Amino acid sequence: MDNARYRRLVAGIIMAALAQGTALGATQGSLGSTSTGSISIGASVPNRIQISGLADVSFTNQDPATPAANAQNVCVWSNTSTKGYNVTATGSGTGSAFTLANGAATVPYAVEWAGSSGQSTGTALTTGSALAGLTSTATNATCSSGPGSSASLIVKIPTTSLQSMQAAASYTGTLTLVVAPE
Repeated sequence: MDNARYRRLVAGIIMAALAQGTALGATQGSLGSTSTGSISIGASVPNRIQISGLADVSFTNQDPATPAANAQNVCVWSNTSTKGYNVTATGSGTGSAFTLANGAATVPYAVEWAGSSGQSTGTALTTGSALAGLTSTATNATCSSGPGSSASLIVKIPTTSLQSMQAAASYTGTLTLVVAPE
């Protein structure tokens, strides 16, 4: 049997075995003017996810008679077969509350999430509770090609919170978002 036919035969056997889910071991070449061996190659990756495109939020000189809102497009990428994920948010306040602080003075804010970009409202998040059943449209981990973003993060401060803030004082806090594959 010539080398070309032998290689086609071996390739056919490998393809048939792979189609049946059977793993093949390496085949060794024999001594001759040429020698052909083959190996089976397989690969897998674990579930992975990434959030990117986040930007700090600053409400400066906000009119306390008008609710404050900041919506930003973010990228969430998941490599599961469904591209599914969930998101859990926590704040830096007592008990992980969504609050901004200036010393002992605190004011609450709200966090919403939308599973598509370009949204100004979404589903209200509760600190420490996962919002599940989301699906990403991102085609790569940082949305550097394909859709430029895949979700919306919305931060809101109601007028009641704004009106309780002291003028010219800075209130700060940290919002932490954890995404997990589904």
